[in-house]
Amino acid sequence: MSFSEDVVELIRKNCLANAVRHDGKCNFQAVLGKVLGEKPSLKVNVKELVPVVNKIAIEVNQMTLDAQKKELSKYSIEEEVSLVQKEEKGLPPLPDAEKYDVVVTRFAPNPDCVLHLGSARAIILSHDYARKYKGRFILRFEDTDPRLKKASLPFYQSIREDLKWLGCNWDEEYIQSDRLEIYYEYARKLIEVGGAYVCTCRNDLFKKKLLKKKACPCRGLPLEQHLLRFDKMLNGSYKEGSAVLRVKTEVGHPNPAVRDWPALRIVDTKTHPHVRVGSKYRVWPLYNFAAGVDDHLMGMTHIIRGKEHYTNMVRQKYMYDHLGWKYPTAIHYGRLKIEGGVLSKSKIMQGISKGLYKGFDDPRLATFQALRRRGVLPEAIRQIIYDVNIKPVDGTISWDILYSINRKLIDKTSPRYFAVFDPVVLSIGGFDKAQDVFLRKHPEFESMGYRKICLSPTRGDVLDVLIKKDDVDRVRHHTIFRLMGFANISDFKAVNEGFAGKIHSYGMDTARSLEAPLIHWVPKDDNVRVKLVDQNGQIHEGFGEKGLLEEPIGSIVQLEREGFAKVDSKGDGFVLLYFTSK
Repeated sequence: MSFSEDVVELIRKNCLANAVRHDGKCNFQAVLGKVLGEKPSLKVNVKELVPVVNKIAIEVNQMTLDAQKKELSKYSIEEEVSLVQKEEKGLPPLPDAEKYDVVVTRFAPNPDCVLHLGSARAIILSHDYARKYKGRFILRFEDTDPRLKKASLPFYQSIREDLKWLGCNWDEEYIQSDRLEIYYEYARKLIEVGGAYVCTCRNDLFKKKLLKKKACPCRGLPLEQHLLRFDKMLNGSYKEGSAVLRVKTEVGHPNPAVRDWPALRIVDTKTHPHVRVGSKYRVWPLYNFAAGVDDHLMGMTHIIRGKEHYTNMVRQKYMYDHLGWKYPTAIHYGRLKIEGGVLSKSKIMQGISKGLYKGFDDPRLATFQALRRRGVLPEAIRQIIYDVNIKPVDGTISWDILYSINRKLIDKTSPRYFAVFDPVVLSIGGFDKAQDVFLRKHPEFESMGYRKICLSPTRGDVLDVLIKKDDVDRVRHHTIFRLMGFANISDFKAVNEGFAGKIHSYGMDTARSLEAPLIHWVPKDDNVRVKLVDQNGQIHEGFGEKGLLEEPIGSIVQLEREGFAKVDSKGDGFVLLYFTSK
């Protein structure tokens, strides 16, 4: 059937909005779900709607991102806001937003590992607040520790891919290892205004004086001498560990961690070369200095981060005061944990190196790669983050809650199929001729179409099917049980290495009247091999309907009575699925 011009326009707007949100690539399933959500009346025509959405999605994906943005901008502001900025719903007002002409936020990861669910709060809140206030969102790679927190080239790109998957596209990108000369310039300025000094004290002696609230001898030396010392740091006169630039604070500050904190130090990059710039630089800024300088130079208005960074704010404010800068609005939220989820970068890396995990997308991990492979949608993560938002208290994400949100998002677009794991053979008598069984792909939407299971007698009037071994105990004490969508079976009994029964009737009313258990099944001789990787990394092997081979890689299906799963790969008569949730 053909759809009205309004419907076609609605589809195209959603395709464009989804593509722009995901760096030029429109997700067909997400658009279909969005269109059905905005126009529920279309649900009765889903079967006809699917190819139309698919056709328009392909057209949009063939456009450049700039062309997509240009076409999307032709629609009214109200329409664009409703399509692209749905994430605004539920966000509380951003503190101090009215004080700035343009809101600027950032996400600043260290590319030493992949991103995980613990990063979602900083990413989504920083991005979505920038979009809500029509501001700028910056991605900044903080890779200035070639000695301890070493960056790795693959992680730069994996972080970019994770942000795109989350729908958090950035307006500007910076890499701190490209900015060393800038940090040297501002380090020198800091010395010149009397806000920093080069300390050559032994670290243990400095700490003793620090704890006693006493200044080290270096602190009171003339500016000229500190400038000369800084030059020696740069030219190689000082070796690793022999000199450090410190920012002057209060020697008697109540928090020892604030007292004259280190800003730049020497790293022997011949022993510890940087992954991007090798041994080009030997003086590297520490976190508080590099981040503090960049936040000012990049016009940051809001820093949204965990409360463990509160002391860093206190440190950085001293540097800002020395240089006459205004500190951005800092919002410190509580820690975000997930029940049983491994969020420690070191534990993730150790687990992979020891073979405990098969990779960063191992289903036991809470990395974005693992969640993506399992079929958790970015929209589900966003809803979780909106719930915890910028509260200062710690929060814990329950897998059950995440699955529940995700299930609501995928349920209406996920076709149903049978798959039997740990199978046993059931030989059914009374089946004397071939027939095709047609079952709905979705119980609510007949228009999504039907799947066909072809049945032929295995021998004589006997049909062999596979049922789940666990279902044997469910059916053995009932007069009849029902093979879902097909027939009611009676006279169940064990035979040799399998089980037998015979066709009692076909009607669902009979099954209801006799309170027959419902079990899923697949033909023994006309099926596809299935491997299902569960949330614990265990592999379950079985057999499923042949129709599973028709589902595209990346699509989500519901295995009846088993749960939702994502199609990961396919082969000749073979499908690999990753379990999503019940």
